[in-house]
Amino acid sequence: MYLPLYVNARDVSEAQALIARFGFEAGLEAAERAEKSRNVGNHLHYCRWRQIERLVILLNLETSLGTIH
Repeated sequence: MYLPLYVNARDVSEAQALIARFGFEAGLEAAERAEKSRNVGNHLHYCRWRQIERLVILLNLETSLGTIH
């Protein structure tokens, strides 16, 4: 899995809203929104929704990733 590289406060808020609304299905919802954007040729929103999908997955993890100092 690729970690989100370019997230901002708006993306985090969107990911939290999806989690609150869809629960464990939030990642699938973000993926569907990405596909819809790609199908209409909007590559910028496609990339953004893919980043949000990855962020949703990270926010739902119950373990830490990487080095803990």
